Amino acid sequence: MSGLVAAHGPFDAKMGSRMVERLIHRGPHGSGHKELDKAWLGSRYLSIVDPQSGDQPLSGGANRDIWLVGDGMIHNHRRIRAEVGAQRFCTESDLEAAIVLFEDYGPAAFQRLWGPFALAIASSDGRFAVGRDVLGLSPLYWVKDGGTVVFASELKAFDKSLRPHVEPFPPGHVWTPEGGLEATREFPGASPVLLQSRAPYEEPPEWIFDAIRETFIRAVERSLAGRQSVGVLLSGGVDSSIVTAIAARRSAEAGRRLKTFAVGLADSGDLHAAQLVAEHCGTDHRELVYTAEDAIEVVPEVIAGLESFDPTLVHSAVPNYFVSRLAARHVKIVLVGEGADELFAGYTHYGRHEVGEELHAELLETLKGMHIGGLQRVDRVAGALGVEPRLPFLDLDVVELAMALAPEWKLVTEDRPAKWLLRRAFDGWLPDEVLWRRKEQFGEGTGMNDVLREHFESTVTSQELAAEAGALNPPLRTLEELVYYRMFTASLQGVDAQATVGRFVDA
Repeated sequence: MSGLVAAHGPFDAKMGSRMVERLIHRGPHGSGHKELDKAWLGSRYLSIVDPQSGDQPLSGGANRDIWLVGDGMIHNHRRIRAEVGAQRFCTESDLEAAIVLFEDYGPAAFQRLWGPFALAIASSDGRFAVGRDVLGLSPLYWVKDGGTVVFASELKAFDKSLRPHVEPFPPGHVWTPEGGLEATREFPGASPVLLQSRAPYEEPPEWIFDAIRETFIRAVERSLAGRQSVGVLLSGGVDSSIVTAIAARRSAEAGRRLKTFAVGLADSGDLHAAQLVAEHCGTDHRELVYTAEDAIEVVPEVIAGLESFDPTLVHSAVPNYFVSRLAARHVKIVLVGEGADELFAGYTHYGRHEVGEELHAELLETLKGMHIGGLQRVDRVAGALGVEPRLPFLDLDVVELAMALAPEWKLVTEDRPAKWLLRRAFDGWLPDEVLWRRKEQFGEGTGMNDVLREHFESTVTSQELAAEAGALNPPLRTLEELVYYRMFTASLQGVDAQATVGRFVDA
């Protein structure tokens, strides 16, 4: 995890320095910048893979004349290193793989990168490119200001004069001064491809469960990579519990005891379930019990860091804030269970579907919107506390496999509860009362939904909502959302919420 700032065209270096310092929370290990002809790169970085020589901006190429600032991780960096030759690399940083490929292929290099990333690359001969991974796992925003294009990891980085025109940089795209904005790859899983001839009521063959299990285990193993300490945010739900079960086994094989973290109000269902999983997996478990007053107090800070005011995100972001703060005292990397519900149809509203094609279409649409929804919550909340979140369920191998499966197997029936495929694949890895636990959204399981809604709805009137609802389209829907919107506009003055904030809208 790091915070990047980049610009192409005439640019005030003092503005760049201001922008970089607003991202200090994303990069506690250091900062740096590089000025080139028509380009400026700056970074606040957290060194994970190569703490000794992975400072940013990172330089490489035959003459060390290509520079990069980036956020995220290149999962296939070792393969790239082996294919092009280790002698071409100057550091152990995974991000240097992007520099080497850029030297050979230019902007087409982004098509060959696998993993979560947002990267800006500039060379002394005037080449410049910015790209983002296809799922939008790493955040990136941009704005065109006359003849200059400016990029940054978060909205808050931009000066107020630029904020009204800032937009999210589209995932799966690259921008160059010559070619403009171009797609680098198709979104994975556009249509199912495996065993489409099977009838919905037929059992999947056993190798399907083997493939799900083995692919996800590899994704967790990739997420454990690095020289920094790793933990798991353990909500007690099936997704983070499966992550914990795998990571605990691999940690034990390496002679380490996995750290896990859980939070909730007193007697919350999440805390109880997390304790069961921690005991079953033998983790070094820590938990925090917070009060309703604690939760209410941190909401303005959470919204400022979250860069959103959607109530659904806020409800889950508050416990996410407490658990990330707890984890930050002990580890630098946290594994998170985000993404399983979108891949395996875990949310309650997916249960209304009776036709596989319709379910698949909604899952695909949800995945495409995650970069301004659930992914934003995970990234911003952890990033605000100097912790790097890793999401093994959104490893591209896992996404491509899950979205290739016949969607009929994801439909909820009397015999098949939500996420049946995933649960079956890991049968025996967890206690049944956890593995087959009913899905609760993070805010529900921690007790946040009612606490926050009841408090903040009491602070404004229906007349105020009627007067201000039209500020957005669709209009602000509830008293609670109005309060959060006011907090958002106060903390991020000038930002166009219509263009930058994703909102959950009832179907």
